[in-house]
Amino acid sequence: MINLRKIAFGGGCHWCTEAIFDHLKGVKKVEQGWVSSRDEVAREFSEAVIVHFEPEKISLDVLIEVHLCTHNATSNHVFRKKYRSAIYSFSKLQESECQKILEEKQKLFKKLFVTKVYSFGSFKLNEEQYLGYYKKNPQKPFCQVRIEPKLRVLLERFAEYLS
Repeated sequence: MINLRKIAFGGGCHWCTEAIFDHLKGVKKVEQGWVSSRDEVAREFSEAVIVHFEPEKISLDVLIEVHLCTHNATSNHVFRKKYRSAIYSFSKLQESECQKILEEKQKLFKKLFVTKVYSFGSFKLNEEQYLGYYKKNPQKPFCQVRIEPKLRVLLERFAEYLS
């Protein structure tokens, strides 16, 4: 029996985030859409993905580092409401684990993270036509300009985790 856990990430465009996590070993499913939190600050929906993964094959630590390295986790730009830099936990224990990992990963970056850990609230799946966007449209300009550079980061920094 496969032991699956889940975690949700928000950063940039959910098409980009989905493509990144779709390329990792141990990730069994990526749901693309909008996530809200139970926390007052993050109750409104923003673009995000839910990642279903096998912790024996890829750790939460690695998933969080991938997330931090593949979107601008240190910039509080004007689109942060739509593209919240976030990790959404599914339990108090996971929330605590994520917070510790985030604090540890801060040492790898010169600037402070704007990324926050929130309690997962709810999820709205994107329309079918947009699911698996990169897989269906790798030659489209958006994919070439926005997603390909993030996939190069995976290849350069996380090659051992690529499927």
